[in-house]
Amino acid sequence: MPEPTILTIVLNYRTPEMAIKATSAALREMQGIAGEIIIVDNASGDDSCALISAAIQRNGWGTNGRVTLKQSTRNGGFGAGNNIGIRQGLSTGEAPDFYYILNSDAWPEPGAIRELLKVMQNDKRAGIAGSFIRGTDGVPHKTAFRFPSIAGEFEGAARTGVVSRLLKNSIVPLPIPAELSRVDWVAGASVLMRRNMLEQIGLFDETFFLYFEETDLCRRAALAGWHTLYVPTSEVVHVGSVSTGMKTWARTPGYWFDSRRHYFIKNHGRAYAAGATMARIAGATLWRLRVALSGKPLGDPPHFLRDLTLHALCGMLRRKPPQTPGALPRFAPKDVK
Repeated sequence: MPEPTILTIVLNYRTPEMAIKATSAALREMQGIAGEIIIVDNASGDDSCALISAAIQRNGWGTNGRVTLKQSTRNGGFGAGNNIGIRQGLSTGEAPDFYYILNSDAWPEPGAIRELLKVMQNDKRAGIAGSFIRGTDGVPHKTAFRFPSIAGEFEGAARTGVVSRLLKNSIVPLPIPAELSRVDWVAGASVLMRRNMLEQIGLFDETFFLYFEETDLCRRAALAGWHTLYVPTSEVVHVGSVSTGMKTWARTPGYWFDSRRHYFIKNHGRAYAAGATMARIAGATLWRLRVALSGKPLGDPPHFLRDLTLHALCGMLRRKPPQTPGALPRFAPKDVK
């Protein structure tokens, strides 16, 4: 049986030093694994390409096409950028058996990629496998989740003990699994995806600029009968939100609301999406009453509830955006397994 091949995709947007570090770590972990790494620059518009190209040349990474750089002409977001790498394929023109998505601010620990590959080989219905993620401070990140729902939206906004107990089976972030587990979806910082699955369900939906794109992909996979696995033995260090600036948001950007709305409408319809938004508004109102009585910190970006409400009202006047999950290119018949 031929050795499986992996194409690792590192998506860069104005984080060239981190992308270089991520590539170095991925190269170390791909020793003994057939495949290549492609760095996709998502139209950074800075000196990213020059710095990354210099690092590839300086370190001799480009030998036999092991590491290549692809520059996008536009910043279409997380899904669109990774789709560019997926469609590019291996430098030989062949299709890999697996695609490994690695954030530019994430660094796989020893054995991380091989552990993902091992569980995928052991479960032929596993389409997606995600890593255990921890911050640079050693604190574990919650990266295994249930699919969003109306009940989950209300619980996540209310953040109140009695509500969380009543809706415990709808809480979106799962307790961090201690062992290999099937979950609804995993965060996209370090994810291995099976090519056969992508050939069936399509690539990332490029209507999502940022956020909810991996949720949507995992849901499409689940509906097609594929498993999503959380692999705690695959450990990755992740800074988090460097390209997006999420940790320092002064205001929740419009694309977050757009992505959330598109996810619910696409997967559940307009009525359900409206119900999810009303549930979130109701939960957020309950939380604000609790904050007023207890003096707890609000914990939301400034004007979040107002922005959510206005976005929902404006959304009623919009037409449904196009759905563009994308497709894999046609490889030579001998390359398709």
